[in-house]
Amino acid sequence: MSRDICVYLEFLTEGHKAQIRETARRTGFVPHFFTLDQFEEAKACLQHCKVLYAHSADLLRTAPASLRWYCCSFAGVDLYCKDPALFANPDCLLTNSNVYGVTIAEHVVMVTLMLLRRMPEYAVIMGQRSWSNQLPVRSIRDNEFTILGTGDIGRNVAERLRGMGAAKITGLSRSGRPHPAFDEVRPISDLDDVLPRTKILVMALPSTPDTIHILNRERIALLPADAYVINVGRGTALDQTALAEALNGGKLAGAALDVMDPEPLPKDDPLWDARNIILTPHVSGNMTLGYTCDENVARFCADLENYAAGRPLAGLVDRALGY
Repeated sequence: MSRDICVYLEFLTEGHKAQIRETARRTGFVPHFFTLDQFEEAKACLQHCKVLYAHSADLLRTAPASLRWYCCSFAGVDLYCKDPALFANPDCLLTNSNVYGVTIAEHVVMVTLMLLRRMPEYAVIMGQRSWSNQLPVRSIRDNEFTILGTGDIGRNVAERLRGMGAAKITGLSRSGRPHPAFDEVRPISDLDDVLPRTKILVMALPSTPDTIHILNRERIALLPADAYVINVGRGTALDQTALAEALNGGKLAGAALDVMDPEPLPKDDPLWDARNIILTPHVSGNMTLGYTCDENVARFCADLENYAAGRPLAGLVDRALGY
């Protein structure tokens, strides 16, 4: 039986490759490395591999039914959950890499401070070569936060906000199960009750049928006029048209979106011109931070040990749930 692994990634250093080779050696596997400009070579190799470590739906689509495990180096795996036809083997294991919490949490802190300290408005003032410096500002300290999604990203955000003196951090999750990173965790079914008391809403949800437009027009209207919305989960979770209208109508204080639907955002989308908005092109959780890359490889190696030993995979995704 083949014990080959196809690794098709762009961020690996020589140190990462050595780490993977050593883990593969101990577990009886042989890794084969390809860069993103070697698609055809990776495709040929994949035909005799049991394991694929990549983030390419196109490559996965070419895999034979003998593929047993696809480790996606991205956290978002909604595409693979929505389209089972991507897997020639319907029983192929799918794992993802929930290692983006640190870098995304730092992005959330950055844009939160930018909003609270009125940076979008000061950018307009300075862009007009004007000089007005008396806009009232708010602080993370003694403020209240609602985090929609209590997974790796939500927990990392909560921990950093706590370290900066946040007064209260409420999490919302599917189960409502308590977690020490939050002052309280409530089920998502309580969202309508929580929104009217929300000052800063951080959205860190995966894309599933239950989360599409979870923050719709009616729920945006429940938020106070001085509330901020930050979305670093999936763009599908938010009604962008309703958000732009609320911002332009003074019904919300501001927003920061790192994820949008669709991506790239069309040039004529109303979000571009919305009032007090910070838009970034899906950069909060990519592979530009060394720590993220190191953890990505470390978790793949840990799960390769699990796979070889017949233990459950730590990053296993339930394709029916979407995460």
